[in-house]
Amino acid sequence: MAFTNYSSLNRAQLTFEYLHTNSTTHEFLFGALAELVDNARDADATRIDIYTERREDLRGQFMLCFLDDGAGMDSSDAASVIQFGKSAKRSPESTQIGQYGNGLKSGSMRIGKDFILFTKKDTTMTCLFLSRTFHEEEGIDEVIVPLPTWNTRTREPMTDNMEKFAIETELIYKYSPFKSEQEVMEQFKKIPGEKGTLVIIFNLKLMDNGEPELDVTSDPRDIQMAETPPEGTKPERRSFRAYAAVLYIDPRMRIFIHGHKVQTKRLSCCLYKPRMYKYTSNRFKTRAEQEVKKAEHMARIAEEKAREAESKARALELRLGGDLTRDSRVTLRQVQNTAITMRREADVKRRIKEAKQRALKEPKELNFIFGVNIEQRDLDGMFIYNCSRLIKMYEKVGPQLEGGMACGGVVGVVDIPYLVLEPTHNKQDFADAKEYRHLLRAMGEHLAQYWKDVAIAQRGIIKFWDEFGYLSANWNQPPSSDLRYKRRRAMEIPTTIQCDMCLKWRTLPFQLSSVEKEYPDTWVCSMNPDPEQDRCEASEQKQKVPLGTLKKDFRSQEEKQKQLTEKIRQQQEKLEALQKTTSIRSQADLKKLPLEVTTRPIVEDSQSLSRPQRPRSPPLPDVIKNAPSRPPPPPKSISQLRKAPLARPAINTPKLASVLSREEASTSRTQQQIVTAGKSNSTVVRTPAKPIHVGRPPPMLLQNSMSQHETPSPKIIKTPVLKKPVALKPPQQASSIRKRTFNTMEDGAEEEVEQKKEKTKRGKFVVVKEEKKDSNEVVVELTDSAGEEELADLKRAQKDKGLHVEVRVNKEWFTGRVTAVEMGKHAIRWKVKFDYVPTDTTPRDRWVEKGSEDVRLMKPPSPEHQSPDTQQEEEEVVAEPSTSDCARIEPDTTGPSSNQETVDLLVQTLRNCLRYFLPPNFPISKKELSSMSSEELMAFPLKEYFKQYEMGLQNLCNSYQTRADARAKVCEENLRNSERKLKETEEKLQKLRTNIVALLQKVQEDIDINTDDELDAYIEDLITKGD
Repeated sequence: MAFTNYSSLNRAQLTFEYLHTNSTTHEFLFGALAELVDNARDADATRIDIYTERREDLRGQFMLCFLDDGAGMDSSDAASVIQFGKSAKRSPESTQIGQYGNGLKSGSMRIGKDFILFTKKDTTMTCLFLSRTFHEEEGIDEVIVPLPTWNTRTREPMTDNMEKFAIETELIYKYSPFKSEQEVMEQFKKIPGEKGTLVIIFNLKLMDNGEPELDVTSDPRDIQMAETPPEGTKPERRSFRAYAAVLYIDPRMRIFIHGHKVQTKRLSCCLYKPRMYKYTSNRFKTRAEQEVKKAEHMARIAEEKAREAESKARALELRLGGDLTRDSRVTLRQVQNTAITMRREADVKRRIKEAKQRALKEPKELNFIFGVNIEQRDLDGMFIYNCSRLIKMYEKVGPQLEGGMACGGVVGVVDIPYLVLEPTHNKQDFADAKEYRHLLRAMGEHLAQYWKDVAIAQRGIIKFWDEFGYLSANWNQPPSSDLRYKRRRAMEIPTTIQCDMCLKWRTLPFQLSSVEKEYPDTWVCSMNPDPEQDRCEASEQKQKVPLGTLKKDFRSQEEKQKQLTEKIRQQQEKLEALQKTTSIRSQADLKKLPLEVTTRPIVEDSQSLSRPQRPRSPPLPDVIKNAPSRPPPPPKSISQLRKAPLARPAINTPKLASVLSREEASTSRTQQQIVTAGKSNSTVVRTPAKPIHVGRPPPMLLQNSMSQHETPSPKIIKTPVLKKPVALKPPQQASSIRKRTFNTMEDGAEEEVEQKKEKTKRGKFVVVKEEKKDSNEVVVELTDSAGEEELADLKRAQKDKGLHVEVRVNKEWFTGRVTAVEMGKHAIRWKVKFDYVPTDTTPRDRWVEKGSEDVRLMKPPSPEHQSPDTQQEEEEVVAEPSTSDCARIEPDTTGPSSNQETVDLLVQTLRNCLRYFLPPNFPISKKELSSMSSEELMAFPLKEYFKQYEMGLQNLCNSYQTRADARAKVCEENLRNSERKLKETEEKLQKLRTNIVALLQKVQEDIDINTDDELDAYIEDLITKGD
């Protein structure tokens, strides 16, 4: 039921507290400042000045001012500003930033409590005053906004209600910083020309310590976020100058902060090896669906009106019947014409709805641009714009989420129209989070493709960054400031600068003198060294970005099955490794082990598995196996012997003489300690060590020379009670990996125990600990330096953790880091976690064998990238005393005895380098250079040499640039001709449409056609009905 009078109904009211509530949407303070910059850009301003004025009587002690030369506003335009949610910029095809009619109010109220606006347009000067201070002191709940207007020439009030004008000006003089009409007029004078706007925000918001949130004193050229340290903070999050430099994807408006111009950037022109990827998707339908719903609603209303008009026409025709009077016919004809008009409008709306429905199904196309930031590699990620306005920055996608070196330093740029994604009110995020995540996934896939296309990983990531001066292993360290690295970076990224007069962007040719050059704020085209671009009339050169293509991996069912089988096998290997071994990364892990667990690797074979309860005999001492070939060390002093560990009785072996006769060496001494234990108490029996020198004829006893600082690791082994002397078999091989067999004799029966492979380099302790638990059982505790040897090997192997390596998987090399090390039977295995791999084709980590062809080292990691356990182990290994007392290593004296050969080699290398790069017109010829001595080479004029070489290289580059510019000029001329023809054709088409509309209006006066789509649909409908 429709009501014609709603005066008695309740209305929603907007209280002044909403001003503060609305401002809280801006969590990022620079986003609030950017709202006022956006308004200037939407007003077609060519310049905006952002500055502060000191006012000690105001909260914050200064006012923040925004002055632009845009279109300005008259009184009616200014009145629409204070209407929340109303915007004249809102349309699906709009390229303006503002869409919600909320930015000025929310942004200014986030910065301060009050703002006053001065604007000029045509012959009017308007002042708008929005103040929370006024509402609080007056106790007013409703939002009241004084809005006086003056004539620009006469400065007379432009109003019909002088009483209202007087109240408005009185409130401004009372609550604003400007206390008289003269001070107000001085603010209008700051606006240059006949149009423009000045926004002044005062009574700024303060932090808890009473200081303003914006720091305008630390840097006189900038506005910074207060109490934000530069360490660990992106520059755009701390400096408004840095944020304003990348605020727009194609900046045209000049931005000045405190009178100094912001060097705005076109991000795609600041990247090394940029590449564009076209991305099409049927997603991103939210905004298009809203437009379809709107068109459906309008078509439904038009259809209802047409049906109602047709029903009236039929009813009137039936009612008139045979009445053929003139008045009846005129009335009937009018009603029928109205019905026909309504039907045509309904058809037009229906066609518009169908066109938008078809557009909804059409895929949306976006352009992704990727490039490497060689100026500051730690500033990487995606910059996502909406209608040329920055929404999100430094978004990590794809490989960058892994945190490795893959895709590090790469910056991506994309500009998204409103019909694809709609931003939130504060312009710091997107309204549809689901579709935004889909966009990030798509950018991640294209980023991985770009990383493959530029082939940085194939050439070596470390080598690539070293080339541009990144010599530190710390990723966040800036590049080297050496001149040669600065030149190298400048050669790859040409300087792009904007003319201060025509606002066109110019790319300057590379010059050595311009590497560290600072350009003035008022740079103009006439300063361009390029003769073809040194005037404002020259057309702007478009950036030439190569086009890339996303190559999707299409695999057959057989390949998928093979990969799945490989994954299952890898997981099974991991499971078996976890069941067999326990990783020991530090001494803390060692203390957690049970008493009977050793730090030596567990080696199991089929024999031990088949007989798990069989007693084991102690292995052969390594010092017997690998007896050194050097003379024995001098005997220890009495004090050293006193400090030595507990002595152990020697083991006599009948076959020992034959073993040692094959070894050309003397051996050290062996100490053994036999501890016999009763049922309840154990008694320690110490037998003093008797050093017996070993020679070739008689059998020898052994004694270890391990220092007192080394603590042997115990190993508990159960064996039968020895009734006969233990017989030791000689080793069968003299290699570093041997089989050791320890035979025990009981009642004349000899048993062979399990065989072990191990590397030995030092002597061995044998400590036998007998504990009579049963009548047939003796507990033997072996404490040997071979176990320590394996522990030391394990520690050395653990030092590999943190190494940056490259692993070949499916014929492709992937970068990664060693995260775990495992000591195998025959080799050391590394667990490598990849920086990035395609998740659908390759696992994220893999076990590889150290030293194999499928793994190669990149660069040693910095100490800060190693784990704490690895660092601790390194310190322990370094602190371990040397055991080279038994075998001293003599220095190698086979090397060259003089450095003259090295000097001659370096001199010859220098000659070759100078001859290879010798400039064409250099005064010294190659022949003379070949005969120069080292003293003459020291006096060689290297400065002049490099100067002429750089000049020749620059001439060569200029010749290439000239030819490229000539080709580009021809292409641009063809493009201009095509654009001119296209423009002429469009003008003719528009003129034709205008004539058609005029003709239709003459034939039928009540026709209402507002858009080209409606006209096309109407003409198509006429043609269809005519047929």
